[in-house]
Amino acid sequence: MEIRRLNRAVALAASLWIGLFAVTAHAAEPKPVSKWRIALNHTSDSDGAITFRIAPAGKDAIDVETKIPRNTGENHAAQILRDSLKASLGEGYHVEVDDGEDVLIKRRGDTPKFIVTMVSSSVTGLEVKVRKD
Repeated sequence: MEIRRLNRAVALAASLWIGLFAVTAHAAEPKPVSKWRIALNHTSDSDGAITFRIAPAGKDAIDVETKIPRNTGENHAAQILRDSLKASLGEGYHVEVDDGEDVLIKRRGDTPKFIVTMVSSSVTGLEVKVRKD
């Protein structure tokens, strides 16, 4: 009888653990929104590239690679990133620099809400944070 209770307790604990993991994993996925902020801090220690993925709901994602030279400060890096995103995303998005070191991406018109993620970065020293705005 005790072994049967123990087996049930283990099965229940495993089910709860799996359920908690599934809820946590799902909660970590960002939801599409109308505006995103990419915050840049510090100075690049190396030449490199940063790749962002812009994924409009129901449409193909767009990957944008931006090259950042060594010794580029956060304000200049934000300008380089803004220009790269503008050239790649086109008229459906408004891209601007805010507060000198942040880049805002906003949808225009009937462009779907979207998700922005940083796919990769080979730039050292330059801190990059992506968040909903």
